[in-house]
Amino acid sequence: MKSTLFVKPGKVEIKDIEKPTIQANDDVIIHVVRACVCGSDLWAYRGLEDKEANSDNTGHEAIGVVEEVGNAITTVKPGDFVIAPFTHGCGHCAACRAGYEGSCQSHSDNFSVGYQAEYIRYQHAEWSLVKVPGKPDDYSDGMLNSLLSLADVMATGYHAARVANVKPGDTVAVVGDGAVGLCGVIAAQLRGATRIIAMSRHEDRQKLATEFGATDIVPERGDEAVAKVMALTNGAGADAVLECVGSELSTDTAMKIARPGAIVGRVGLPHTPKTDLTAPFYSNLAIAGGPASVTTYDKSVLLKAVLDGDIHPGKVFTKRFGLDQIDDAYQAMAKREAIKSLVVVGK
Repeated sequence: MKSTLFVKPGKVEIKDIEKPTIQANDDVIIHVVRACVCGSDLWAYRGLEDKEANSDNTGHEAIGVVEEVGNAITTVKPGDFVIAPFTHGCGHCAACRAGYEGSCQSHSDNFSVGYQAEYIRYQHAEWSLVKVPGKPDDYSDGMLNSLLSLADVMATGYHAARVANVKPGDTVAVVGDGAVGLCGVIAAQLRGATRIIAMSRHEDRQKLATEFGATDIVPERGDEAVAKVMALTNGAGADAVLECVGSELSTDTAMKIARPGAIVGRVGLPHTPKTDLTAPFYSNLAIAGGPASVTTYDKSVLLKAVLDGDIHPGKVFTKRFGLDQIDDAYQAMAKREAIKSLVVVGK
């Protein structure tokens, strides 16, 4: 079968490998229908973090059809259409029961990679897989894209809003205009925010943020951005801030634009070794977040919202590629030619 190989910074390619097999009784083999490239995949692709040359791809978002299940699997069967969350919660440990399966206490191997492939071995699948009604052929192209977003980015944007305790009537600032940040705008509106400030320098992303519910756009960065948000909020700051990048600048900005006592929902993969928490301490600012509770949100809120047509997060996929074009898919995101690259794999 075909799978993506990380060759070196700036290059991924397709290789032929053995099709995965059931190795544990809670494994499921999935025939991938659609996958994609995540912003977090770009850290190594851009050479900003270490990754071993000629290693598995870091892709971790997919929808597909179940092909084979382990002996312990009772919740899905061959032929089922599923969303494959990047986290693998058990559903019964203290973390999962609290709705934080991104930090599942039962599974040390709680995160997946290798999804940019024709088939994947999905581990610890009994509780974590999300079954979708019907078959892929039952859905429009746009709906399939929105279902794919539920494997990570839409749930991650929702996680930022949830841990930031976004409430009806809140003013929310979203730092980051990638797919997660844009989904954070959707999540803030879904949770009842009445004012949503999207921080974006790119026209295509500004338009999509506005379509998703942003009421204000701030294109400035750094101190200018902080001043603009403070002016928009009459000097108070935002009731909740969603930090969806993970850089030092984005994290610093997020903490400076939050009002005293607010919560920063932080879901950008942290690259912030120099972050100083002294100023947030004196502002009684809370900082929360981590890996998203994908299964919890999909099952409780997001799958229904997509199926009912209430939200359309699949619009973050602005370019599409075949699996054989995987390096082009990475390049499109690295060059900001695509907000998020869709990879069509199978049927």
